[in-house]
Amino acid sequence: MTTSLADHLRSLPDEALAALLQLRPDLVLPVPADISALAIRAQSRVSVARALDGLDQFTLQILDGARLTRDPADGTTSVDAILAVAAVPTHGADPAAVRAALNRLRALFLLYGPEHALRVVQGVDEVSSPYPAGLGRSATDLDPAAAALCADPARLRRTVLAAPPAARAILDRLAAGPPVGTLPPKALDAPPADDPDAPGAGSPVRWLVENALLVPISDADSGSGGSAVELPREIGLLLRRDSGPLGPMQPLPPALGTAALREPKAVDSAGAGQAMEVVRQAETVLEALAAEPPPVLRSGGLGVRDLRRIARGVGLDEPTTGLLLEVVYAAGLAGEVDLAGATTTRAGADQQVLPTAGYEAWRAGTLARRWEQLAQAWLAMTRQPGLIGQRDERDRLITVLSPELERAGTPTARRALLGVLAGLDPGTAPGPDEVLALLAWRSPRRLRGREAAQREVLAEAAKLGLTGLGAITSYGRLLLTDSAGAEDRLTAGTDDPLGVRLGADESAGEASTAVRALDELLPAPVDHFLLQADLSLVVPGPPEPTLAAELEALADPESAGGASVYRVTSTSLRRALDAGYAAEDLHALFQRRSRTPVPQGLTYLVDDVARKHGGLRVGSAGAYVRSDDEALLAEVVADRRLSTMSLRRLAPTVLATPFQVGRLLTMLREAGYAPVPEDASGAVVLSRTKVRRAPARVPVTNRVGDPLATPRLTTPRVLGIVEQMRRGDAAARAARRAPDPVRGTAGRAGGSATPAHAHTQALAVLQQAIRDKAPVWVGYVDAHGATTSRLVRPVSIGAGYLRAEDERTEMLHTFALHRITAAVLDE
Repeated sequence: MTTSLADHLRSLPDEALAALLQLRPDLVLPVPADISALAIRAQSRVSVARALDGLDQFTLQILDGARLTRDPADGTTSVDAILAVAAVPTHGADPAAVRAALNRLRALFLLYGPEHALRVVQGVDEVSSPYPAGLGRSATDLDPAAAALCADPARLRRTVLAAPPAARAILDRLAAGPPVGTLPPKALDAPPADDPDAPGAGSPVRWLVENALLVPISDADSGSGGSAVELPREIGLLLRRDSGPLGPMQPLPPALGTAALREPKAVDSAGAGQAMEVVRQAETVLEALAAEPPPVLRSGGLGVRDLRRIARGVGLDEPTTGLLLEVVYAAGLAGEVDLAGATTTRAGADQQVLPTAGYEAWRAGTLARRWEQLAQAWLAMTRQPGLIGQRDERDRLITVLSPELERAGTPTARRALLGVLAGLDPGTAPGPDEVLALLAWRSPRRLRGREAAQREVLAEAAKLGLTGLGAITSYGRLLLTDSAGAEDRLTAGTDDPLGVRLGADESAGEASTAVRALDELLPAPVDHFLLQADLSLVVPGPPEPTLAAELEALADPESAGGASVYRVTSTSLRRALDAGYAAEDLHALFQRRSRTPVPQGLTYLVDDVARKHGGLRVGSAGAYVRSDDEALLAEVVADRRLSTMSLRRLAPTVLATPFQVGRLLTMLREAGYAPVPEDASGAVVLSRTKVRRAPARVPVTNRVGDPLATPRLTTPRVLGIVEQMRRGDAAARAARRAPDPVRGTAGRAGGSATPAHAHTQALAVLQQAIRDKAPVWVGYVDAHGATTSRLVRPVSIGAGYLRAEDERTEMLHTFALHRITAAVLDE
C-alpha cells in the first residue's frame, strides 16, 4: 500500500516532527495550516533545493543511489539496494558511512518510509539532474536496437571492445557523466566513398550510433537546443565496472596535501596588523568622501572617474578602494544626500555620497570595535565587490555602489568558505585550490559556477584581516560564532516593524568575544608622541581619539602603520591657529603630549607663526585688509605678487579690493602672509571646517540578515508549531465528517461543491483543471483564519501560489497553496 508523505508525517511523534522543523526551518515560514500543507511544502522545489544545498558530495551520491535503484513499478527502493550500489571493492564506501548518510537524508525527509520501501520526495527529481549519478536512461526507454544489444551482455562487451580509440574516448567521457552530448556538425555524415567498410570510417559518433552504443535523442530531451546523443544506462554501468555505479566514492573530505602549518600566534599577529590597517584605510576613504563628495550617477552608484580620484587620493588601488566603499556603505558609515542636504530615496537625483552621522561615533570607538563593525557588514552585505569594473548582461560597466552588485547568495557563500577554514586546525593555511576543493566536497551545489567569486572572498577576507598568512585568525572564528548568534537573536528577540534588530550586544555596550580577542592582540591606544629635531612626530601606536583629533589639527600625516609619523609645518600651525588655538595652547600641548624634549626650533616656529598670524585682517567690502602695522600694509601694497588684487589704501591702516574675501585670503597666504578673517564687529572668525554629513543609516548587520538564511527555532517554539498543525489536521477531519444540513452529505467547500478532496489530492485536481481549463471549487483559509470557498478557473501554479480567474467577477486572484484546504471540479 502506497503511503503519502503527509500520512507518514502524521504517523510520527511530535518530537520527530519538531526535529524536522529544526533541520528545515523554512518549512514554517509561514506556519502551515496542517500536516498536509507541511507535506506539500516539504516537497516543493524551493524547500528541497535549500535542503540539498547543505549536503556534502558523499551524501548527494547516496541520494543518487536511492534514485538510481528505485523500482519502476512503485517508485520504492531499500537500504540494501543502496548499500549494494555503494559497496564496490576498489572505490566503494564503508556501509557505516552509507547508513550515516541515509540517516541524514531521512532526518531531512528527502527520503522517507521503512528501510525496505524507501521513497524519494517528489521535489528531488525536479531540482536535481535528470540523470542520477551521471547515468542515462535505460536502453528499453531509449531505443529497441540499444535494448537488444544490452540484453546480450557478451555481445555488448564485444561491441564496446571493438570501438575505435576515438569512439572509445567518447564512451568513457559520457560514462563519467553527464551521459548526454551535443553532436558536432556533420557528425552523422556518411563515411568516405572510397572505403565505406573500413573500421571507424566517418565520425566516431556515427560509428557509435550505428552500433547502438549511443542513441540520438530529440532536442526537447537533450535540453541543449541542438541535436544530441545519450549513453544508455546499461552501457554506462559496464564502463564503470571498476569505479562502481555511483562513481568513485569519497566519504571523507579531501586531504590537505600542501597546506602550510603556521604558528597560531603569527597568524593572529598578521591578521591584527591588517585589521588595524583596514580601519585606517576605511577612515581615509571616508575623509576623502567628506572632502570632495562624489556625485551619484542617474543609474545609481559612483562614476569610474570618481573611483579613480578617490583611489589616487588615498593611495590605494581601485579594487581595494571599491571594496572599502562597499563595506563602509554597508556598515552605515556612508550614505547619499541630495545637494540641498535633505535625504532622498531616488538614486542619482542630484545626490552625493558623504559620511553619515554615525561616522563620528564610529571614529570614537576602539580599533577592535571599529574593525568588528566593518567585518560584520562585509559578512552580511548582499553585494559582490569583485564585480566592480566588469560588464553586465547588457554590456554596461558595473560601478561601485551600483544596484548591479546585488547578489542574494553572497552572505551564505562567505560564511560557507570561512566555515571551511574555521573547521581546520588553528594555523592551517591551505592554498586557494585546496580551500575550493574542500568547499566543493562540503557544499558542491553552492560552489557550482561560483569558483571565481569564492576566490574573491578569500582575497577580501585577507584584506579585512579575517585571515592572516593564509589561515583564519582566532578572532575571525569568534566573529563567525558571534554573527551566527546574532542571526539567532534576530528571530528569537524583539524586532521593530522596519526589521531593525533590537537588543544586540553592541547596543548594550558589551564587547563581543571577537572584540575582546582582537583587543588583546592590538597595541594599546597611546596618548603621547615623540617629537624629533626635524619637527616630525612619531606616534608609537594607535592614537586615542582625543590625540588623533589634536594631530589632525596641528600636523600633516606622512606615513601610517604600527607607528604613524606626522610633521609640524608653518602651514599646519597656521591651520591650528585658524581653528582657535593660541600660541600658549600649542606650547602646552606639545609639552603635555611629547615624551621627548620639545625642540627649540619648534618653539621658535610656533612663536613666529603666531606673531604673524592675525597681523592682517580681511573683511568684506568687495574685501578689505586692515592692520595696525602701517609698514606691513605698505609692504602689501608694494608686493608685485598681489598686483592683480587691485589693492588701494582707504586709510593708513585699511586697504580695499574689489575681489571677494576668499580670493583675497588665498592670494595673501600664497604670498607668504598670515591673514585672518574678521566679522563686521572686528572679531576674528575661526575657520573650523563645516562638516557635512549624510543622515544616519542602519547597518546591514542590524537589519534582517542573509535573505537566503533561515533562523534556528527553539524547541518550545517548534513544539508549539507542531501542536498548531495537529489542531489544523483535526479541524480539517471534522469539516470533512460534518453533515451538510441541506443535502445530508459530507461537508462541501462552500456548501455547493462535491465532497471535499483530501489536501494531498488538491494539487493534482488543480493541475488537472489547468490542463482541461476547467472551473474548480477551491476551499481555503483566509488571512483571518476563516474557511471559505470560491469558484475559479486555474491559470498557473508556481512558487507556492495558485493564480486563478474568478468565474463571477472575471478577476485574477492569487492563493497561497498552503492555505488551500480542498479543490473540487465543478459539477
